[in-house]
Amino acid sequence: MKRQPHTGRYLITAFLLAALGIGILVQIVRIQNSPEVAGVINQGTLIWKDFFPPRGEIYDRHGSLLAGNMTVYEIGLDLTVKPDMPTVMLALQMSGIDLDEVNYRISLAPANAQYIILDDFVSVNKAEQLMALQKDAHGDPTGKDLDAVYFKAHYARSYPENDLASNVLGFVTEDNHGYMGIEEKYDNILAGIPVRMLIPADPRRATEYPTIPPGETIILTIDREIQASIENILDQALVKTGASSGTIVVMDPRTGEILAMSSTPRMNLNDYQSISTVFSGETPFNRAISEAYEPGSVAKILTMSGALDSGAVQPSTVFFDTGSILVGGFRIVNWDGGAWGYQDMTGCLANSLNVCLAWVSSTQMGSDSFYSYMQRFGLGHATGVDLAQETTGRLKLPGDSDWYPVELGTNAFGQGVSVTPIQMVMAASAIANDGKMVYPHVLYAQVLDGKQINTKTQIVGTPISANTAHTLTEMLANGLETESSAALVPGYRIAGKTGTAQIPLPGGGYDQNDVNATFIGWGPVDDPRFIVYVWLEKPQSNRAASVVAAPIFKQVIEKLVVLMDIPPDAVRLQMIGR
Repeated sequence: MKRQPHTGRYLITAFLLAALGIGILVQIVRIQNSPEVAGVINQGTLIWKDFFPPRGEIYDRHGSLLAGNMTVYEIGLDLTVKPDMPTVMLALQMSGIDLDEVNYRISLAPANAQYIILDDFVSVNKAEQLMALQKDAHGDPTGKDLDAVYFKAHYARSYPENDLASNVLGFVTEDNHGYMGIEEKYDNILAGIPVRMLIPADPRRATEYPTIPPGETIILTIDREIQASIENILDQALVKTGASSGTIVVMDPRTGEILAMSSTPRMNLNDYQSISTVFSGETPFNRAISEAYEPGSVAKILTMSGALDSGAVQPSTVFFDTGSILVGGFRIVNWDGGAWGYQDMTGCLANSLNVCLAWVSSTQMGSDSFYSYMQRFGLGHATGVDLAQETTGRLKLPGDSDWYPVELGTNAFGQGVSVTPIQMVMAASAIANDGKMVYPHVLYAQVLDGKQINTKTQIVGTPISANTAHTLTEMLANGLETESSAALVPGYRIAGKTGTAQIPLPGGGYDQNDVNATFIGWGPVDDPRFIVYVWLEKPQSNRAASVVAAPIFKQVIEKLVVLMDIPPDAVRLQMIGR
């Protein structure tokens, strides 16, 4: 006969162990809150202090340091020796330390304080000047005044290249919190785990501090050389075109890896206090992910993709353009007000005909099909890109209180729908990547315990077939070649589309004076290695994207093929035996 388990005995043992654990916790709390300990803390003998680990470093994909740590100093003063404050203040002033900050900190110190922090995050240069004055004062009868000054080294965030990739990186404040970009998105793993300890208030008695493991190191998909190149191209473009701001994004359509991303303005991340000046008002920190706008005709590539994929049209489908079309009771016209006669679908794209695309969406597709494809492409939804502060844009749908039937026509050419550059780049990746839409990301890898863990490519959807993707890419490439676009790069076949969009006004209607100029393109056509998105806000030299945005796209491609080591098509195809 089997013996039954002693269930009752086990329960009693478990109860006793639980009671013992609770008793220990209660005793710890009692001791910490006892008058003796509380008195010691209240008298300033002991203080609670947070110890932060060195923040994890950030590198580009090739090992260039983008964000690291530098040594700074906390400078304190021992008041028990009753130092002569004018002498101390003079030494601080001679070392270049901000006396206003020092006076402010002194004003906050309690009357019975034995030790006060005069300043923190003091540069090595300034601290060393003060140390030299302290050393020179030895042997002087008043030397004790400077002997009362103490130095405690610790780490602070540093950005060796100042504003390079600032819109992607974000910044870290003195409280060790990351804001914007990568620093905010991955703050938890970069910051590590701080330790809170009860230590002597007098730093001379606090001889032992905890050793804390640093935060995780991360590697970005960003290519430092490509990033620097597009920032330079963008800065020159703003000067040349008179645009109020601009954005350029470069992504690998096969993996979703963002090779470069820049928007204006940028700021020196080592001077994060200037953020309110650099980004005044509602200026977004990174327009590529945080500013939604009506993209205009670049959205036609999505409309045509859906129409081809659904069978609503073929590349050879002919449309007779009379110069206008009625949709939802409103008349839609072309960008130039003209009538273009007979056009196949390649011509409609190459000539960027609003009337033709409105006909495709409203007559050939219908609202159910059209909006189904726009949602498949991710419009109206965040991409999930791993950067802080992404916004979603807006795709109004039939049934929404503010949707009107005419929008089935205007949405087809990018009016009445708002997107971010990163949304358009993700959507276009499906066309450049055999119908597979990839998740855009900037984290290439994390380094854990000395091991590199790479981020895997994620396919977020297949809105169109591979055949549709190839067909549309060829149509766009042929269109650029037919019109001798300023975006073309000798030796490389490129697919792309311009967009010149009016800017909606807050009270309704559109600004008649300014536009947004955009170009999106990818290549080489037979094996796309990059998608490039160029957006200029309110260019003044010329309103047409084909004139102001397309040449910038060309400049970017000319840099990319060199930095990415992409031979001309003829050479590359010969190398692979095609």
